[in-house]
Amino acid sequence: MLELAILAFTTFFITIGPVDVAFMFAVLTAGVSARQRRMMALRGILIATLILLAFALLGEVALTWLGISLPAMRTSGGILLLLIGIDMVFARNSGGVSTTREEAREARARADISVFPLATPLLAGPGAMGAAILMMSHAGQDWMAQAVVLGALLFVLLLALVCLLLAMQIQRFLGATGSHVLTRVLGVLLCALAVQFIFDGIAGSGLVGQGMSMAGGLS
Repeated sequence: MLELAILAFTTFFITIGPVDVAFMFAVLTAGVSARQRRMMALRGILIATLILLAFALLGEVALTWLGISLPAMRTSGGILLLLIGIDMVFARNSGGVSTTREEAREARARADISVFPLATPLLAGPGAMGAAILMMSHAGQDWMAQAVVLGALLFVLLLALVCLLLAMQIQRFLGATGSHVLTRVLGVLLCALAVQFIFDGIAGSGLVGQGMSMAGGLS
């Protein structure tokens, strides 16, 4: 369970990115009063929590209804996380864990950013949604394992709330360079996790075993 807890925490921490989100939040709320900033942070976290819990609890049911196997989900989820990790390493904004340029411009024109872009896509973006489904499928039918995954998700969201409330201090402490360095380091780690998910998905699909048996039959 400890290994699963560490894996879930690491995956959610990187895909949600509390520190990166706080840095972006500080930029988008420059000139906003402290009270308004707190209210937007609380609303954004609440909405993001509801979105990610919905994906975590109902995602596997939706996959079954669509006829998508868990190995296929692990493989595709790993590919998505790998692409996000590559973007993080090269500091590219594709919209996986951050806003695109168009979304950022629209956000600056809004008085309240708690729903967009804070709740989604900054907190509950495609990467975090995919990670929620992926980690719950990894837990299987073990309710204790599922509780560990959900606990890790809620803990990371709590950390995100703390970071949002301290966004201005984090921005001053890290600066743009520190934020980019942290993002790149976490991106490398996410790439490694993503490749492991891909390996697990391929192994669970049985394709490797079938390919070896077919090769043996031909020989």
